[in-house]
Amino acid sequence: MAAAAQALTFYNMIMQSFPMRGRWVVAGLLLAGGAVLLAQEWQTMTNLPGLDFSGLSPAKVNTALRLIRNHNCNCGCDMKMAECRVKDPGCGWSKGWSNEVINALRQGKDENAALAAASASRWGHPPAPPKLLDTAVAIPVAGAPVKGPANATITLIEFSDFQCPYCAKAIKQLDAIMHAYPTQVKLIFKQYPLDSHGQALLAAQAAIAANQQGKCWEMHDIMFANRSNLARPSLMAMAGRIGLDMKRFTADLDSMSTRKTVERDQQDGDKAGVEGTPTIFIDGQRYNGSLELEPMKNVLDAELKKTAKKK
Repeated sequence: MAAAAQALTFYNMIMQSFPMRGRWVVAGLLLAGGAVLLAQEWQTMTNLPGLDFSGLSPAKVNTALRLIRNHNCNCGCDMKMAECRVKDPGCGWSKGWSNEVINALRQGKDENAALAAASASRWGHPPAPPKLLDTAVAIPVAGAPVKGPANATITLIEFSDFQCPYCAKAIKQLDAIMHAYPTQVKLIFKQYPLDSHGQALLAAQAAIAANQQGKCWEMHDIMFANRSNLARPSLMAMAGRIGLDMKRFTADLDSMSTRKTVERDQQDGDKAGVEGTPTIFIDGQRYNGSLELEPMKNVLDAELKKTAKKK
């Protein structure tokens, strides 16, 4: 059990780096490694993440567990409900469906009625495939680092984490987009350090502190280039290398104002529906596609045409 618990902790740390819509892909990769220790435990575990069996008789607990172990999760992961609860505790579908069953049994319903209640709930059907662009939302950007012309037609907003490997990959992709649309697109950077990345919060504060001296993008680039070591001594060395006033940088790095800026960015991301990093918004619309240039060009060109028609 100890080895399995370690594997689960490792798995959860990795999974939190990915948007919800991509977790089933990661699940398949991780099962080939350390998380394979969990392969059979879900079939016998009685304490499943996120589920509360209190108020049920032992017989009803057994009924609930049997149903949860035998029915497929609707999130698209190809796992049973109990298996998904163990291997992907963040999955809303396995949690929601299982709790519908438990609540129905707690209310005195029989097995068939409990299944019917779960099937009729929102968790009883596969999630609809995400739209390429979600409905636009308002995202505060005052004071955030900006790259590109102020009067650009299209605004990209990126929520990012300096320890996230996919955010590091996104740098070249977004640079290619900015190069292809030098006068039509601007990029705004927002902090979204994940709890699973122990050095990401301090790195986010370092970026904001550097922005106070007009050098956020320089700090952005050097931190991503060295994202495997973002401990405080390394951040101080990086700040010195890009020519920051170190006394001011240190004060800003540790200031309450800087911490509150990170918190506001995270709250803005939560309100906008950010689930992982990187998440990109195009004129306030969350973009759910590839960041490669060609797929992005189709979307950006359509947005430019839409804007032109309004003029």
